[in-house]
Amino acid sequence: MDIEQVRQLVELMKEHDLTELLVRDGEKRIVLRRGVSGHVVVAPHAVPSATAPSATVPAAAPAPAAPAAAAEDPSLVPIRSPMVGTYYAAPDPDSKPYVGPGSEVGPDSVVCIIEAMKVFNEIKAEVAGTIESILIQNGEPVEFGQVLMTVRTG
Repeated sequence: MDIEQVRQLVELMKEHDLTELLVRDGEKRIVLRRGVSGHVVVAPHAVPSATAPSATVPAAAPAPAAPAAAAEDPSLVPIRSPMVGTYYAAPDPDSKPYVGPGSEVGPDSVVCIIEAMKVFNEIKAEVAGTIESILIQNGEPVEFGQVLMTVRTG
């Protein structure tokens, strides 16, 4: 990957207001992150050879909007993905899911895991209420800001 390609990716990030972009090219991996100031940080990483090359994360994909029901009902609060990664409903394949529709949660309740760059990040509800709906399937990729589930707070 040459410097011109990186510049083009940075411009796409700015144009589409993206905060993070992961690009893989064979054994090379570059992470681009924009901070609050708008500056972009380039972090090259070596990918272990056991990892199969994957497609480039689409830079032009906007984060999906909250479901229409959540926009109309103020007692429905969306739980959004704080990062790009893979959604897991349970701590391991043999365990039951953290939550399901009807589950009661508190602000510190773990509702799922998002795997990003081989790190498993527990996602907390950050709100008290009842899980109304889960909008993503186990093992599916998620984008930054994508609504994972909704919580009824009222």
